[in-house]
Amino acid sequence: MSKMQVEVVSSEQLIYSGEAEFLVAPAQEGEIGVYPRHIPLLTQIRPGILRLTVPGSKDEVLVAVSGGVMEVQPELVTVLADTAIRGEDLDEARANEAKRNAEDALKKATDDQSTARAHAALATAIAELKALDYLRKRHH
Repeated sequence: MSKMQVEVVSSEQLIYSGEAEFLVAPAQEGEIGVYPRHIPLLTQIRPGILRLTVPGSKDEVLVAVSGGVMEVQPELVTVLADTAIRGEDLDEARANEAKRNAEDALKKATDDQSTARAHAALATAIAELKALDYLRKRHH
């Protein structure tokens, strides 16, 4: 099967760089699947899970993203995520606590900046919880 290079970058760090045979991303219009040699595309992504099928592995690589932009070229997919966390780094207790804190911050927000920060934190926590839920369902 042919491959494409995938780069997933958050504002803090490079999250994933490597080959993939297939990628599923949470685009604004719904989930989008990308194979190598896909037509060029630029789309916003919403909070959710990036799923990558990588050569030589039976398990998908999962990355929880809180939103961002994805550029697709025939041999390269670049995801610029607001926040991204690899599947193996997810922690359900921490994600639930972050969700509660973000919801509290949203209730207490008094200006646009604090509201935007609370919404971003909430989106990140929800993306993490979605990824954990996906992992749980996949293993049962």
